[in-house]
Amino acid sequence: MPSPYRALFAAPGSKGFSAAGFLGRMPLSMMGIGVVTMISQLTGRYGLAGALSATLALSAAAIGPQISRLVDRHGQRRVLRPATLVALLAAAGLLLAAHFTWPDWTLFVCAAGIGAVPSLGAMIRARWAALYGGTPQLHTAYSFESVVDEVCFIFGPIISIGLSTSWFPEAGPLLAACFLAAGVFWLTAQRSTEPARHPGERNTGGTALRSPGLQVLVATFTATGAIFGAVDVVTVAFADELGHKAAASVVLALYAAGSCAAGLVFGLLRFTGAPERRWLLGICAMAVSMIPLQLVGNLPSLAVALFVAGLSIAPTMITTMALIERHVPRAHLTEGMTWVSTGLAVGVAIGSSVAGKVIDAAGAEAGYEVPALSGAVAVAVGFLGYRRLGRPAPQRGGSHEHHSEREERHVA
Repeated sequence: MPSPYRALFAAPGSKGFSAAGFLGRMPLSMMGIGVVTMISQLTGRYGLAGALSATLALSAAAIGPQISRLVDRHGQRRVLRPATLVALLAAAGLLLAAHFTWPDWTLFVCAAGIGAVPSLGAMIRARWAALYGGTPQLHTAYSFESVVDEVCFIFGPIISIGLSTSWFPEAGPLLAACFLAAGVFWLTAQRSTEPARHPGERNTGGTALRSPGLQVLVATFTATGAIFGAVDVVTVAFADELGHKAAASVVLALYAAGSCAAGLVFGLLRFTGAPERRWLLGICAMAVSMIPLQLVGNLPSLAVALFVAGLSIAPTMITTMALIERHVPRAHLTEGMTWVSTGLAVGVAIGSSVAGKVIDAAGAEAGYEVPALSGAVAVAVGFLGYRRLGRPAPQRGGSHEHHSEREERHVA
């Protein structure tokens, strides 16, 4: 590991919460694609599979920011454990409903309940911000966490799809639920690195989403999420049409591997220009990278195209986290990060649902038009909101490097 990354873990407790975050984030890449694989294995209905994945993502989008607001107010331990128990019970219900072929509505009810899963990525980044806020090490920390995200997306689909296709259909989502339980309860047992609570937030009635800059980020990443949701569903269907459904996990892993490699390099760099320019360039690169997917005719060429497409993901996400730091008051930081995840979740829901319908109607190759269109929408929204990103929140100022406790209480 390069020295800037090694230096991150000099802080006591940092290794523990980062490891717990890695384990708890595995379901992020396993549950949705696991549900798609499970339902398609059991019923052969990609439309239903995509709709269930969309329901799960929409539910997480609605519930996630509320959970994070409670975390900012009451602390991670008091909120994450009960929320996770709700999500685990819902996951158990979904597996039972799928296994015993209960009516479709029971599947949707349980998928909605899984939306109570907390945003572990936001929780871990909030811990890094508490340790290194206002220092260059925070950029490296955010880069490292983006790499962890991508490692999850490299191995998560492989494990989930592999288990569901080679063992039994419910195996992937089942293991995802186990990872979630272990990660959350391990993380919340680590009290020394838990960020400070901001109970004063209850008196303001405010929300991080009031920030114009955050609104732009969320809207743009809704379109970006549609790219991810569509690519997942279409790739599984494309591999299935070619008679190699299990290979979809390897292809999707290469998509994440490209992002992981780019994130590692990006974390070693130091930038002096405006972050919003780098962010917009990343959004444009993500959109352009979707065009070659419509031209591929086999899995090897698809794998190469997705690897190249992945190179723009992590740098864009890292820059997004830096922009959230500029546009959201510290007392709402966890919520602000979760709103971006919410935008992604809504986009995943839209992308997976639309892609599933296109696949059922016209085949998998036609489905790759969905991520291309989503990328174009992301670029349009990014350009329209670009000026807002150049005006940081007044509480943050230009550098947002050091804030007294009095200032934080005032912001809260």
